[in-house]
Order: sequence, then structure tokens, then C-alpha cells
Amino acid sequence: MSSLNLPVLDLSRLGDGPEAAASFRADLRAATHEVGFFYLVGTGITPELEGRLLQGARDFFALPEADKLAIENVHSPHFRGYTRVGGERTQGRVDWREQIDIGPERAAVDDPDAPDFARLIGPNLWPEAQPELRGIVTEWHDRLTDIARVLLREWALALGAEEDYFDRHFGEPSTLIKIVRYPGKNDPSAGARAQGVGAHKDSGALTLLWVEPGKGGLQVERDGEWVDAPPVEGAFVVNIGELLEYATQGYLIATNHRVISPRFPEDRISVPFFFNPALDARLPLIELPAELASSARGVTQDPANPIHALYGDNALKSRLRAHPDVAAIHHADLVAARA
Repeated sequence: MSSLNLPVLDLSRLGDGPEAAASFRADLRAATHEVGFFYLVGTGITPELEGRLLQGARDFFALPEADKLAIENVHSPHFRGYTRVGGERTQGRVDWREQIDIGPERAAVDDPDAPDFARLIGPNLWPEAQPELRGIVTEWHDRLTDIARVLLREWALALGAEEDYFDRHFGEPSTLIKIVRYPGKNDPSAGARAQGVGAHKDSGALTLLWVEPGKGGLQVERDGEWVDAPPVEGAFVVNIGELLEYATQGYLIATNHRVISPRFPEDRISVPFFFNPALDARLPLIELPAELASSARGVTQDPANPIHALYGDNALKSRLRAHPDVAAIHHADLVAARA
């Protein structure tokens, strides 16, 4: 693993005694201060569960088009369900992928006085032709939620805060799972369709990404250069989002990343899991120890992409931009207000 472009952290070190746990926290702090990305091994996720997830994804994308379009996200005011190839945008450009978006299973909010971000709350759209997918995704969600909570507690300690700092300020987490397929292109080195996903930073707190073994394409920006981040057996690619950069005033860094389309006839499955605060939660600034605060770089300032402390505002901003068709159908008033 020494030739990899990202640090590798082993979560199982937390069970090897106080010195090993302290070493893990130091490595976690360094990786997300210097890079914003790392590989995480030792999570306890079994190859058997990974295999069921991959098979579930393959089975979904192999469904007849009519079955997938029956749960297309244009039918969901909450941005859930299936997105056909070319149906999502990053930085205004089309992403060449298809996917299904799955969030917390909730009833829609029926309150005209609710904040705008409450429109993101609602039920998922599940394929009737593949009833087993829901159970697989639920198990995956629960296991990764446990891992995310452990990481946030270790970050809190590594940053000089109390272990339950993030637990206290997150509320009921807002999660999102995307099951994604990137179709292969004849020439993924050039042209608009090379953009599997365009360069971006995640808008929330923490992302755990599982990638189909042997399938490259993910690139991370380091020191102004794009470097490859190929999948590592038994590992997640982990990165922080804008909210943790905000909460630490730039001590931790949210990093640009992108996906290059695979070469035809290959395709690529990946499953990012986004773990974020409740929509109505506002992350306060962490009072860093002096030796860490002196290295905080300040929050990245981009007038076209403001970072909001209230997670719901960040999430709504991202969804409206990424899915203009859903926004136009269900949220024309919000689009007009932001024009």
C-alpha cells in the first residue's frame, strides 16, 4: 500500500490499547488536515456483505428500463429514486452515470411554514421488481452508521474536544446512500462524457465510499494536481465535507475530487454513504487547542458556493443544483428565489 496516493488508516487499532488508539487519532487528524481523504481498513465489513451489495446494485441496473423509470427521481419532491444517465449535474456540467438515491425513510412534511430544507424529508422510491434491495441497503446503512459514529468520536478527541461533541450537535443524522453505475465510454480521456462526476467538494460532514474491486476512476486533488485513488481491497475511501471544514475553520480540509468514466466495455459500480447532521442542526465552531488553531487556514471562500452552518441549507443548495429537472418540477419557487 506504500505506493498509494492517499494515507491508509486501520480502524481496528482502536482496540489495541491506549497507545494504538492515540496513534490512530493522530493519523486521522493529520490525514484530514493535510489531505482531506484517506483509505480506511479494519472496519469489520465482511466480503460477504460487500458481495451482496454489489450483486444488488448489478441486479438493479440490469432491470428493464421501465422498472427503473417507474421510480425515477422526477416523481419525488425529495430527490429520491432513480436518476438516468446524464440526469445529474456537477458545476453545471452533465455527470455520465445512473444511480438510485436512498435517504432516511420518513413521511413528507405537510406544513407551509416549515423551512425550505424540510422538502428534502420524505419516503424513498423502491423498485417493485427487486424487493430484496431494501434489506441489503438497510443493513449497509446500519453498519456504516456505526463506523461513521466511531470516526466522529475519534475526530472530536483528536481535535481536543469531548468525545461526544459531534453526537451532541448532530441530532438525528441525515444520511444518503447513492448506488451508482458509471457506463464505459469509447474515449474517456476527452470530451464532456469523460465526466463520470465533475470536480466538487461534498457539502456535508463525512463520506464513506465503497468502490467495486479493480475499478479505478476516482481522482483527488493534491497540491494542485489530480492523483488517482484506486480501490483497495477491504477498504473505504473516506473524505470530509464542507461542514467539518467550517466547524474547524479550515483546520480540517474538504478536498476536490472527481470520477473519470471507465473505458467501454467496462463499467463501474460505487456506493457513497454520506453521514451528516440533522437538517435543522447547526454545527458550532470547535474551540481548537492553540497549537491546532494556529494551523487553521480559514474556510474556503467561494461566492458561487457558500458554506452554510445549518446543514439543511447546505443540502438543499446541493440538491437543487445537482437535479435541475426535479427542482423545476417540484420547487420552481425556490429556483426563482435563487435566480
